[in-house]
Amino acid sequence: MDRISALRNVEDALATFEAGDCSLSELESDVRGILRTYAADFEGEMQAYRANGAGATDGLVVLAASAPEARDRVAALVEEAGDFTVSPVE
Repeated sequence: MDRISALRNVEDALATFEAGDCSLSELESDVRGILRTYAADFEGEMQAYRANGAGATDGLVVLAASAPEARDRVAALVEEAGDFTVSPVE
């Protein structure tokens, strides 16, 4: 999914919410799904990596050109990262 498609999908989800056709939790779920799809289908030099570990790192997804870069990005986002691994999102 490219950026324009992701933005259009988010816009459609917002319109559905504004029309009263879904709840806030449904909107949040839809937008989360759109963003995860965008990250997983990201085209270019970078790809999505998911962190697996304890606390705030677990499940965190970042875009990076390599696994070591992804580890650095996760560590920069989480104050006390602790032990964690990263793996490509498929």
